[in-house]
Amino acid sequence: MAETSKDFEDYRAVASGQSGDPDRSTREATLNEIRDLGLETHLGELESVGYTTVKGAISPDQAARARAAIIRVMERKSGHAVDLTAESGEQFGGISLAHYLLFEDEVFEEIALAQRPLALLNYLIGRSAVLSSMTCHFKGPGGACLPLHSDNGNGIPAPFSMISQVANVNYALTPYSEAAGALAMVPASHRLCRGPRADEVMLGGESGNPNAIAMDLEPGDAVVWHGNTWHGSFERQIPGIRMNLAVYFCRQYVVTQEKFGEFVPDTFLERHANNPEMLRILGQRQAYQWDAAGPNWNN
Repeated sequence: MAETSKDFEDYRAVASGQSGDPDRSTREATLNEIRDLGLETHLGELESVGYTTVKGAISPDQAARARAAIIRVMERKSGHAVDLTAESGEQFGGISLAHYLLFEDEVFEEIALAQRPLALLNYLIGRSAVLSSMTCHFKGPGGACLPLHSDNGNGIPAPFSMISQVANVNYALTPYSEAAGALAMVPASHRLCRGPRADEVMLGGESGNPNAIAMDLEPGDAVVWHGNTWHGSFERQIPGIRMNLAVYFCRQYVVTQEKFGEFVPDTFLERHANNPEMLRILGQRQAYQWDAAGPNWNN
C-alpha cells in the first residue's frame, strides 16, 4: 500500500508541475541529441519531404554481418543456397520476407540502437517509442514492384495525423538503384494525411506514379521516414539479390507487428540489463498491461 501511495504522490507531483516539466525536458534532450549528432538538416527534410537519408548509418562491418545473418536465415527457410550476385530469379524471384530478425544475431541488436537513426526516430515518435518489427525484404529478379503505401496500415484510419504515430528506418545492405529494385519514396506525401489511391500505387513504366523517386544508396546508408510517407520498391531487373533491413518503430500505444515485450529471451535481457535504451525499445519499460499487482509507474 505504501508503494502504491508513493506512486500516486509521484504522479500528482508531475501533474501539478512540482517535479518540473517532463515534456520540456524530454524535448530539450531530443533536440540536444540532434544538435550533438549534426542532424539539423535531416529534421528539415523530415518536415518538408517526409523522409531523410543518413549516409553511413551503420559501419561496413555491421552491414556485412547483417547480410551474412540474413543469408543464413533465408537458406534455412528455403533450403536453397543464396547467390547474391548471380541469382536469376529461379530460386528467389520477387520479394521474400525474412522476419523476426532481432534475435537471430547480435549485429541486429547493434543496428536497432544505431545512434543517428535512433535520434531521428526519437524526434518523430518520442523517446518512449518501441520496436515494432525488424525484417528484410529479400528481393530477387522479377516479380512485381512493392506498391506504394503508408506504414500506418489498416490500424490508423485516414485522415492521418501530421504527428507521426509510426516511423521506419530502411538500411541498404546491398547497393540500391532503380534497376536493382530500390526503395521508392514520394516526397511530401506525408502532408496528404492519407494512403495512395488505386491509381497512385504502382511503380515503373507508363502506369507508375511519376512522383516516386528511387533511393540510390550504398550498403550502410539508411532512409528514415515519417509514418504517413508513401513508399514502396521497384522490381529488380538485374541478376542478384537486393537486401535491406527494415527497422520499424511505433508509439507505445500502437500494437507492435512482432511479439516483443514479454517474449524477449532471458539471455537477451541479461545481456542488456544495464542498457536502458534497449530495454525501452523492447517494451521492458512499458507501464501498461499490468496484472493483479497493479501498475508500475516507475517504468
